[in-house]
Amino acid sequence: MTLGLGWWAFDLLTMTIFTAGFAGGLLLWLFFPAGGLWADVRMPFWIALSLFLLHRVEEKQMEFFAFLATVTGTSKPSPTSLPVLLLVAVSVGAWLLTPILMRRNHPLGRYLAWTFFASMGLTELAHFAVFPWLNPSGITAYVPGMWTVFALAPVAWWGMWRLVRG
Repeated sequence: MTLGLGWWAFDLLTMTIFTAGFAGGLLLWLFFPAGGLWADVRMPFWIALSLFLLHRVEEKQMEFFAFLATVTGTSKPSPTSLPVLLLVAVSVGAWLLTPILMRRNHPLGRYLAWTFFASMGLTELAHFAVFPWLNPSGITAYVPGMWTVFALAPVAWWGMWRLVRG
């Protein structure tokens, strides 16, 4: 579902980047399905969620969607457009179910934890590994959202480590 919503909201490249966390989370969950419990990931989850909110503020203030439209050559999606709202509702809404499902030891909770941590710890690295190379002003230029990824990604890696170790 996130793939379809990502395609509808953006273009193929952007959809591929944004949904890599869900695909990567699925693969990690398949390899480590019985990993950590909620008690193991509670701290990294709440810290990462807080940093993700800060990251979204940085992206909004620094006009990430305008940057994205420039580097991909597509029109800038409105943050209030139906596909963007649905994409946020599905992804963030699912991630907010993580604590409830994990506390009940439901396998879907661990899958959602994997997608959250993979999205924050792997997909967000596109601010360094993908977007600078697409930037028409040069590869060393700032990419909106880049600064908060310095804190967000390591916390997500901590969460993934706790899921594996659990």
